[in-house]
Amino acid sequence: MLTFLLRRLALIGAMLLILSALVFTLVQLLPGDLATTILGSQATPEQYAALRSQLGLDQPVWIRYFTWLLDFLRGDWGHSASLDQPVRDVVLSRFGNTLKLAAVALVILIPTSIAAGIAAAMNEGGPIDKLISVGGATLTVIPEFVSGIILMIVFSVGLKWFPINAMAPADAGFIETIHHLILPALPVVFVSFGYIAKMARSGTLEVLEAPYIRTATFKGLSRGQIVVRHVLRNALPPTISLSLLQASFIMGGLVVVEQLFTYPGLGKLLLDASTSHDVQTLEAAVLVAGIVVMVMTLLSDLTLAILDPRVRIGGGAR
Repeated sequence: MLTFLLRRLALIGAMLLILSALVFTLVQLLPGDLATTILGSQATPEQYAALRSQLGLDQPVWIRYFTWLLDFLRGDWGHSASLDQPVRDVVLSRFGNTLKLAAVALVILIPTSIAAGIAAAMNEGGPIDKLISVGGATLTVIPEFVSGIILMIVFSVGLKWFPINAMAPADAGFIETIHHLILPALPVVFVSFGYIAKMARSGTLEVLEAPYIRTATFKGLSRGQIVVRHVLRNALPPTISLSLLQASFIMGGLVVVEQLFTYPGLGKLLLDASTSHDVQTLEAAVLVAGIVVMVMTLLSDLTLAILDPRVRIGGGAR
C-alpha cells in the first residue's frame, strides 16, 4: 500500500508538471495577449511594447514558464493583471465557492443514485427497474448546459422556486446559501446519476445471487433486513469508489454550470482567465483543479482497496 501510494504521488507530481507546461504553451497560441486585453484596441504600438516589457511578455516562452514555475513553488502565485488581485487570493476564494457547489451536488447525487440502484435491483425486470435504468441512461447523455437551461426556465423563471443567481448574498445564512446552490448542482447530478445507479444495481444483483442471501431468506429475514445487513455491506465498496471518481469529473461539468448560472467559482475563473490571457491566474487555477481531480482518483482507488478485502494493490489497483 505504501509503495503504491508513493508511486501515485510521484505520478501526480509529474502529471501536474506536464499539465502546467501544456497549458502555459497552449495559451500562447490564442489570438491576442494580456497587454491587448488590458489596453484595448486603441493603444499605440509603443504603449503595447512598454506594457509587454513590464509584464515580461517579450521574453521567450520557456523563460517565462520556468520563472513562473519557480515562483509558484516558492509560494508566490503572482498578481492577476486582469483582476488586479493576488492570484492566490482569487484562486482559493473561487475554489472555496466551487467546493460548496460540488458538496451540494454530491450530497444529492450519492444517496439518491445508490438508493435508486438498489431499488432497481430489488425489482429486477419490473417497472421500477426499467424506469431507473432508462431514466439514468437518458440523463447521462444530456449536456449540463441543456439541462441547466431547462431547469432555469422551469424552476427559476416559471415557477420561481429557486433564484436564478447561484451566488447567495454575503449575509445569507446556511439554508439560503443551499437554496441558491441546489438548482445549479442538479445538471452535474443528472450526468453522474446513471453511472452510479448502474453500479449500485449491478453490485446489488451480484450479492442477491450469492448463496448466503438464500440462507438469510430461509432464516426468515425480511427484504429490508437483507439489504441493510448484507447488500449494503457487500455491494457498496465499488459503488463508493465510483462515486469518488465521479466527484473528480464533476469539476469539468462545473465549468459550464458556473458560467450558465454566473457563479464565481473555479470553473468560471478558468474560462475568464483564458479569454483574458491571464496566464498566471489560469495556471494556478488549472493546477488546483488538476490536484483535486488526481487526489479524488487516488482516494477512489484507496477506498476500494480498504473497503473490499478482495482488492489488492501492488503497483496499481486491480
